[in-house]
Amino acid sequence: MNHLSLIIKREYFNKVKNKSFIIMTFLTPIIMIGLIALVSYLSQLNNNSVNTISVLDESGLFLNQFEDTENTKYELLTNISLDDAKKQVELAETYGLLYIPKTESIDSLTHKITFYSEDSPSIIVLKNIEEALEDKASTIKMKDAGIDPEFIKELTVNISTNLETFRGEETSKFGSVMKLAFGGFAGYLLFMFIIIYGNMIMRSVIEEKTSRIIEIIISSVKPMKLLLGKIFGTSLAGITQFAVWIILMGILSTVVALIFGIDMSGQEELMAQASQNPETQEIVTKFFAEMQNLPILNLVIMFVFFFLGGFLLYASLYAAIGAAVDSETDTQQFLLPILMPLIVAVYVGIFTVIKNPHGGVAQVFSFIPLTSPVVMLMRIPFGVPIWQQILSIIILFATFIGTVWFASKIYRVGILMYGKKASYREIIKWLKY
Repeated sequence: MNHLSLIIKREYFNKVKNKSFIIMTFLTPIIMIGLIALVSYLSQLNNNSVNTISVLDESGLFLNQFEDTENTKYELLTNISLDDAKKQVELAETYGLLYIPKTESIDSLTHKITFYSEDSPSIIVLKNIEEALEDKASTIKMKDAGIDPEFIKELTVNISTNLETFRGEETSKFGSVMKLAFGGFAGYLLFMFIIIYGNMIMRSVIEEKTSRIIEIIISSVKPMKLLLGKIFGTSLAGITQFAVWIILMGILSTVVALIFGIDMSGQEELMAQASQNPETQEIVTKFFAEMQNLPILNLVIMFVFFFLGGFLLYASLYAAIGAAVDSETDTQQFLLPILMPLIVAVYVGIFTVIKNPHGGVAQVFSFIPLTSPVVMLMRIPFGVPIWQQILSIIILFATFIGTVWFASKIYRVGILMYGKKASYREIIKWLKY
C-alpha cells in the first residue's frame, strides 16, 4: 500500500508541476470569463440601443396600433409618397420603414405589407410588428362580421394543468424542463471530464512506455498498484484543476463585474424584463419556486459518487489502451468501443428521460455501469427511489474493481511490448497469461 501512495503522489505532482498543465489551469478561466464578458458586454450594447421604425400607413387602419418600447420607437409618416419615404428613412439611417398600402379589404392586405431596411431586420422585431398587425386585422374582421372582439376574448379559455404526485408534491411542466437541464448539465460535465482526463491518463502511460521508464518501475511495483496509482493520481490532478477553474472563474467574474460594470449572469437584464413583462415575471417566479423543489442535496451527493465511479471506470479502460499501443495514433481502433457507451448514454438521457424518466429503457440504462453515471444523473431530478440510486452505485464501483483487474492483466503484458501493433485477438491472449 506504501507503493500505491508513492505512485499516486508521483503521478499527481508530475501532472500539477507540468508547464502545460499550469498554463491551461490559469489560462482557461481567463479565456472563458473573457468570452462571457465579451458576450455580456455586446448583449448590453444591443439592449441599450434604440431602433427607430418609420411607419407609412396609407390604409389608415393601423395608425394607433404601434406602441413604443424600451428598445423600439415608432415614427408615423404622413402626407408623403412611398419613394420619398424610402429616401427619407435611408438618409436618416433609421432601422427601417414599414409600408402599409391602401386596401379594399383586410384579406387583400396580408401579402402587400412591406418592411424596407438596409440590412435584414431582427426576427424578434418582425415578430412584434406582425403580432401587432395581426391583432388589429383580426379585430377589424370580427367587427365587419358583426362580432364583438371583447366578447370573443371573454369566451376564450386558457387551461393550465396542475401537476402533483401521489405524495402531494406539486410539480409543473416548467419544473420538468429545469430538471432535465440540471440532469443534462451533470451528465455532460461527466462526459467531458472523462474524455479530457481519460486521454491524459492514456498519454501518460504511452509516454512512460516509450521512454522505457516503466521497465524500471514495473520491477518493484505490481501492475495493479501501478495502474491504480496512475488512475488516482491523475484523477486528483484533474479534480484540482477543476476546483481551481471554479474558484478563479468566480473571482474573475466578480472582478470584471465590479470594474467594468458588466452583468456576467444576466440577472439584471432578466429582472428588468420581468418588471416590464408579466409573462417574463411569471417565468422568473416559477424558476425560483422550482429551484426550491429540486432535490439539491440528493443531486450533489449522487453527483459526487457517480462522477467518481464513472470516471474511475473509464480511466482504467483508457490506461489499458495506453499500455496496449506504442503511439497515440494507434489508439483510434480501441477508443471507439469505449466512447460508444458514453455517446449512447447521452442520447438515451436526452431522448428517453425527457419522455419517460421512469420508463423501462431509462431504468435499464441507469443500471448498466458504462451508461449509468450519465443516465442516472439525468433521472435523479425527476425523483428516483434511493434504493435504485444505491444499487446503481454498488454495481458501478463493483464493475470498476472488475475492470481494474481486467485492465491490469492487459497492462502488465502490454506495457513491455514494443514495435508490434496490438489487435483485439492479441489482447485476448494477454488476458490468459
